[in-house]
Amino acid sequence: MKKILILMGVAVMLCHTSCDSKKEEEKKEEIKLLVTSPLKKDTTAIHEFVSQIRAIQHIELRALEKGYLKKIYVDEGQFVKKGQLMFQILPLQYQAEFQKAQAEANFAEIEYQNTKSLAESNIVSKNELALAKAKWDKAKAEMDLAKVHLGFTEIRAPFDGIMDHFAVREGSLLDDGDLLTTLSDNSKMWVYFNVPESQYLDLKTKSKGTTLPVVKLKMANQDIFSHTGVIQTIEADFNNETGNIAFRATFPNPEKLLRHGETGSILMESPLKNAVIIPQKATFEVLEKKYVFVVDKDNTVKSREITIAAELPDIYIIKSGLKGDEKILLEGIKKVRDNDKIKFDYEDPQKVISHLRVYAE
Repeated sequence: MKKILILMGVAVMLCHTSCDSKKEEEKKEEIKLLVTSPLKKDTTAIHEFVSQIRAIQHIELRALEKGYLKKIYVDEGQFVKKGQLMFQILPLQYQAEFQKAQAEANFAEIEYQNTKSLAESNIVSKNELALAKAKWDKAKAEMDLAKVHLGFTEIRAPFDGIMDHFAVREGSLLDDGDLLTTLSDNSKMWVYFNVPESQYLDLKTKSKGTTLPVVKLKMANQDIFSHTGVIQTIEADFNNETGNIAFRATFPNPEKLLRHGETGSILMESPLKNAVIIPQKATFEVLEKKYVFVVDKDNTVKSREITIAAELPDIYIIKSGLKGDEKILLEGIKKVRDNDKIKFDYEDPQKVISHLRVYAE
């Protein structure tokens, strides 16, 4: 009797477990999820590249002569005009040397004129006249050299630009070549960025080797710079370590907003024909690879790896792994696993994409 009761208990438990399992499967099938398809249309991909911003002219101003820094006529961060006096090195020694050379040149000139008068009267030979002329020429050359050295005591701006901080102060003893400050011409800016080989080839193929596209600059505060830039230079060689090649774009900077040394991102648009577009929220990531759940004809979900061609706000443009006529799970990704059978509501891809931020902006 006891054995019979035990067997009956086991049977009841098995029946209960089977019923619970059946109920769970039925419950899974009763969950309705949202499904859509990729959208195929012509669009524009925006590629973003980290960039470095440089002034078209950025030079160091250095002392050309040894001496004490007598006067600073400008201030840090000041805009200066070409030819404007910026620094003066104590000129007393060079002034004295110039005056001495000038006096010697005047003496040599007088001596030459006297010798010339005597030569015209055949009192002295032509050789003596030539020697007097050579002495005068030498004295004039020495005077010009002294004048150049005297001019080196005044440091003037070689172009219009913005001053950087001072490396010296008034009264400093300078040696030949000591750094005074730096000067930047920010009227235009050169923006350098690196482009992968595949994108370089796409760009050159589409541009047919003639005109390159205009680009935009996203600044460090995420605002878009108000002026567009033009790609003007591409370096000759690829970096074998990174697989990139350096580009240079030129941007006008009339408001002087951009400064030498800033960072930002270059935004380059690339037109795409019949692009396969899906919402980013329809994807999930495993070990840095992107996947979607594809719904087959039996309403069963299967994960599939996809390759991203480009990324826009809220959407991905698919390079491979997905066809335009397939169904993908849009919502409830965390509720299912591979080979789960689902019930779903289908939403038109055009409607799905139109609600996303990239189309709302």
